Amino acid sequence: MGGAGVPVVVGLDNGGNSNNVTVLTMDGRFLVDGLVESPSEVQAGPEAAIEALARAFDGVLALTGVPRELVRAVGLDTPGPASATGVISSRGSTNFSQPAWRGYDVRGALERRLGLPVSYANDGNAAALYAHHVHFGADAMSRSSVAAIVGTGLGGGVVEAGRVVGGAAGMAGEFGHVHILLDGLLASGQSSPVCACGFTGDAESVASLTGIERNLLPYWLARYPGHPLAAEEPSRAAKLVRGYGERGDALARQVFAQQAMALGRLFTIAANFTDPHAYFVGGGVVEAAPEFRDWFLATVREHTVLRDEQAAVATFALVPERDMAGARGAAIAALEAIRVGAAPLVAR
Repeated sequence: MGGAGVPVVVGLDNGGNSNNVTVLTMDGRFLVDGLVESPSEVQAGPEAAIEALARAFDGVLALTGVPRELVRAVGLDTPGPASATGVISSRGSTNFSQPAWRGYDVRGALERRLGLPVSYANDGNAAALYAHHVHFGADAMSRSSVAAIVGTGLGGGVVEAGRVVGGAAGMAGEFGHVHILLDGLLASGQSSPVCACGFTGDAESVASLTGIERNLLPYWLARYPGHPLAAEEPSRAAKLVRGYGERGDALARQVFAQQAMALGRLFTIAANFTDPHAYFVGGGVVEAAPEFRDWFLATVREHTVLRDEQAAVATFALVPERDMAGARGAAIAALEAIRVGAAPLVAR
C-alpha cells in the first residue's frame, strides 16, 4: 500500500452497522483492495457516529501509510433519504431512526470534525455511480443505468449520461420507497409488508435485511416448523438466511425469490421512466456464492417486464466490488469535485 507521496481523497461509506473506507489517489488508483470496516455507531446517535467516521478515516490512513497532509478531500455516503448536501430527511430513515438524526447535517458535521472538504452522496447513488463507470468505461458518459442496492434498507441510483440524477431536493433514486404491486408477490395469507418509513408495500419492505426480519421470515418460519432459524433471535436469523439460501434451503429460497420479484417489479417501473441501458443489483444480497447470486440476478431479470426493443439493448449485472462500491463511488465523487471545483457527476 501507500501512494508514494501522491495526494489522495478518502471515501467513507456509512452503513447501518459498519463504516467502510477507501483511499483513491489523484491519478486514479485505489490503495485499498478489500473491505476496511469498523462499527458505524449510528444507533448511538449523531455525535457517536461522527466520531466513528473520524476513527475510520484515521484508521485507513494508518493502514495505507498516507500522511494526513496529503488528503485533499473526503467523499461521504450514507443511507438516504437525505438532501443533496447531506441533511438527513426530516422524517428520518431506516438507518437513522432516532429523533436526533432528523434534519441532521451529517456532511457538515464531518467536515467540521475533520477540517477537510467533504462531498456527499447517498449510498445508493455512490454505488450506482461506481457500477456505471466500471461497467461502461470509456462509454460511461453516453450511457444510462439504474441500480438497486440491497442492505439494511434498499438504496439505489439513477445515472443518466454518466451523471447521478440527484433531483431538486437530492432525493431522486430512492427506490426503496417506491410502491410496487404486491398481487402475485405475496403468498397465501401473507400480510402486506410495512417499511420502517411507514409505507406499506414499498420495495424496501420486501427487498432489504429489515424487510426479511420484520416481514418475510416471520411468515415463512411459520410454514417451516422446526427450521433451525426459528431458534435464532430475529435480527440474527435475518443475517443468517443468506447462508441457507446459498445451500439451497427451501425456506431461504422462498424469501429471496420474493426479494428478487420485488426488484424485478421495481425495475419494470424504472424501465418506463428512464429506459436505461443497464440494470444493476448490489449489496449484501449478492455477496454470496456464484450459483446463488446468478440465480438471484436471473430471477430479478425474469420479473422485469421490458418491451422487445428494450430487452434487445438492456443488460443486467451485479455491482462490481459490491461491498466496496459505496466507498469507492464516494471517493470518485470527491475526486471529481476537486477536478471541476464543484459537486460533479450529480445532476439536480
